[in-house]
Amino acid sequence: MRAVITVVGKDRPGILSFVANECARKDANVIDVTQKTLQDLFTMIMIVDYNDTTTPFIDFVQTFEEEGEKRGVKIHVMHEDIFTAMHVL
Repeated sequence: MRAVITVVGKDRPGILSFVANECARKDANVIDVTQKTLQDLFTMIMIVDYNDTTTPFIDFVQTFEEEGEKRGVKIHVMHEDIFTAMHVL
């Protein structure tokens, strides 16, 4: 299974590092990432392979949501199939 992680918030050092390290801690492999800073707004989309992790997906999602809030950014995680279905015209 693959998941899409999106991050939006005020730019500051360590956002990408936090997300990548948290994925590694949970054995989720980062497949692709794109990020852009627009003035002081940080945006990122990351695709991760979630097949080798033993962490329940709901716990994976909640960790990012809670830790993102503590860091002042909005982190949203969803299954790639749901993301794709939402963005098909």
